[in-house]
Amino acid sequence: MERLVAGRRCRPDDLLTPVHVSLRDSRTLNLALPSPGPGLQSAELRISRGHRRFRVPLAQEGRDLLTATVTLREAPGPDPVLREGVWRLTLVTVGGDGRVRRHGLAVAADPALPPSPMAPYAPNPRTGTLMRVVRCRGGRAAVQVTRSRPRAELVRFVPLGDGITVHGRLVAARPQGRGLAVRRRDGLGVGVPVEWDGDRFSFRVPLEGMAGAGGGQWVWDFRVGGLPLGRRLSDVRDLSASCPTPFRVVALPGGGLVRAHPHFTASGAFAVTCLALGDLAKETA
Repeated sequence: MERLVAGRRCRPDDLLTPVHVSLRDSRTLNLALPSPGPGLQSAELRISRGHRRFRVPLAQEGRDLLTATVTLREAPGPDPVLREGVWRLTLVTVGGDGRVRRHGLAVAADPALPPSPMAPYAPNPRTGTLMRVVRCRGGRAAVQVTRSRPRAELVRFVPLGDGITVHGRLVAARPQGRGLAVRRRDGLGVGVPVEWDGDRFSFRVPLEGMAGAGGGQWVWDFRVGGLPLGRRLSDVRDLSASCPTPFRVVALPGGGLVRAHPHFTASGAFAVTCLALGDLAKETA
């Protein structure tokens, strides 16, 4: 609905197509526009939603190009603060005759670039808020801000010969509860004790319980505080292809051996493939 409202009373003749527009990591807006006419006294980009407005001065490069780089924020600060919703982008110019003119911005066509492992838009790596340039009715460009859903974000995992340690943090959620390893085949769960430090957490992957849950090799997913664990605050399209990880043979406290493979799935979820290899004491004998 906000996109429909933001694009109302928009005529294609009043739209300017940017030479370049990008919004990286949901923070930095880069914009380059063709100058709508010669002899401009001033030009600014207006970012507005309802009665809230922010003005960004545009620099003139040469005679035909207007540029701006601005940091967009979610919290109070010296830069524009954009709350959740759709924000209109408007070019406001003052000509040599003193007349004020306003132009909407069109969505720039994507250049014909080769496939990239990086996504064009990515959520803020700290807060999870996603800001992206969208197309409203009539072709008008706007910035859409979407807050993060509660999620358990994996920071890193450390696979060693004696086990796998996982470190993560909660985003848009309160620390609570235990962890759970869930077997993908049938939903069987193995409890995971979690250590909390504010919104950050860590735990050891319960390989002994996972290996003892049945024979064969199975894939296990993880949940922390009821939330699926993964790395989704990233601009990498396919983490499973970009971040390959090796298999590890882990010696369990009880004397057994487990072959474990911690990895990311294509959707960014964290999973461990686990296979019991037998008893270490018997193998040594």
